[in-house]
Amino acid sequence: MKKTILAVSLLTAGLTAQAKEMTEVSIAGWGGNDVVVLNKLVNEVLADDFEQAGLQVKYQAVEGDFSQFITNSLSAGTAPDAFYIDVVFANTLINSGKVAPNSSALNDVAQFMIPSLNSAFTTGEHQYGVAKDFNTIALQFNKDIFDDAEVAYPTNNDSWEDLRKKLVEIQDALEGEVSGICVMPDYARFAPFALSTGWKPFNQQGQTVLDENFERAFNFYTGLVTEDKVGILATDLGQGWGGGCFGTEETAVALEGNWISGYLRDKAPNLPYGTTLMPKDPVSGERGNLIFTVSWGINADGKNIEATQKAVEILTSREAQEWVLDSGLALPSREALGESAFFAEETSESELAKQVFNGALEGHVEPFAFGDHGTAWMTPINEALNSVLLGQMSQKEAIQAAQQKYDAMMAN
Repeated sequence: MKKTILAVSLLTAGLTAQAKEMTEVSIAGWGGNDVVVLNKLVNEVLADDFEQAGLQVKYQAVEGDFSQFITNSLSAGTAPDAFYIDVVFANTLINSGKVAPNSSALNDVAQFMIPSLNSAFTTGEHQYGVAKDFNTIALQFNKDIFDDAEVAYPTNNDSWEDLRKKLVEIQDALEGEVSGICVMPDYARFAPFALSTGWKPFNQQGQTVLDENFERAFNFYTGLVTEDKVGILATDLGQGWGGGCFGTEETAVALEGNWISGYLRDKAPNLPYGTTLMPKDPVSGERGNLIFTVSWGINADGKNIEATQKAVEILTSREAQEWVLDSGLALPSREALGESAFFAEETSESELAKQVFNGALEGHVEPFAFGDHGTAWMTPINEALNSVLLGQMSQKEAIQAAQQKYDAMMAN
């Protein structure tokens, strides 16, 4: 009996010692749709991998303004060991010195990611964090509307002009029963057109110059409403975004990312739609697109940086990303997963995801980031788009006004 008690005691002591060897790593991301999926990923899907690595990972979902949360907690020294870094705020966080550069092991992991995603989190000679997922802009089209108008579907070979002609044909054939597209006065939807010309938000001197390439794209985009009459403002249809116009079948096409998938699944489950890459600039023959991406960044002041780096390796592993892709939450950052069976399924959602994924691989792709200016950088362009679409300014006047604002912004 004494031997049995002794054996149990030794076993218990051994298990206790083993438990003490587990290193706790705290991670944080935003709330919303992420919560259920991330909880299952951390506590079930990757549980064995974390345990084998000696890690006890605790996930915190942050509701509300995540950028404010992480900025405040980093300043106060209470930030989690690893956290989401939205590309639009990456520059500010990296320049604060509170984000650790990647270890050689994390850089090895990054080699499997889509190159444009790595570039989005690279400053100087160092990369900060590993992209966990992303989005781009693609073109969705309503098959029924194109069929009713007897107009050929959009394709990946279409130029701006091809798209314009098809929308005009639909308007003519259906006698204005539907609009061609909701034209949004925001940089996110307009940028793929401007970028496809070769224009860049910042030139080599770090200045924003709205040159002739920008002007050509600006005139085409706003001209869909002011000249071609195939575009309409979302507000004129009682909507707040292009997906709403598309989901109610009031427009033939939309320009959205993979985020439209869940909306259409819930609000328009019977809408037959297809998706293509963004149309090409007829002059350059190239496409343009924006990268909306988030990385797992590491707290430079964390107590367990090496353990945290290992946790991020596991969180961005192929196993993790395949599971998240199948869950429908996000698109994987690993380039090889472009060959995933999910993308080969013959469904509208799979086609949408595939085209959004491929949007990061071709043409002039820029991160949705604006250095130290943050989202305020977009304001002059957004205001210029809005003033033209509302008939308050000519295209040339609006561009000139925007350029003056950028000149003042860059001077400060």
